[in-house]
Amino acid sequence: MVNTKIYRVENVVASISLKVQIPLNKLKKLPNTKYNPEQFPGLVFRFPDMHVTFLVFGSGKLVCTGGRSKEDIKTAMARLLKELKKVGVTVRSVWKIDIQNIVASGNLNRSLDLNKIAYNIDETEYNPEQFPGLVYKLVNSKITFLLFGTGKIVCTGAKNVEEIDEAIKILITAIKKATN
Repeated sequence: MVNTKIYRVENVVASISLKVQIPLNKLKKLPNTKYNPEQFPGLVFRFPDMHVTFLVFGSGKLVCTGGRSKEDIKTAMARLLKELKKVGVTVRSVWKIDIQNIVASGNLNRSLDLNKIAYNIDETEYNPEQFPGLVYKLVNSKITFLLFGTGKIVCTGAKNVEEIDEAIKILITAIKKATN
């Protein structure tokens, strides 16, 4: 069995629909908010102590980024709901966190011959004069890896950690085949 816990989740991006209108002009009066509708239609609401940021739209749609797990997002949502109450918005308790993307970073604990990998794996892009990392897009998947010669990796496009686990197994197998 391949040890796939060689990574750490860095960021989870999720969308949430509150199914209620949100008065952004009232919400912008609260601390840690930024709203300039001429530049962007959403309000930015930060929780700096949690490193979580929400994009809040008047339609009640939210995008949350910065959490490292669904639990982080749930905790931040509870705080956001309290803030919404301060401006008179009551949200039904039925809302769903929909994970859109998980970004993870890791280390394969070995150096990688990126030229060899690029030559032997079709689904790669590597131009070291423009960017030091190799881009590897998994076939029939939305997952993409960035590989670096040091063995460091970045994985993006997963919707859950099980997808990352499986993708890393595929990655390690592909690297072994390409470099032997």
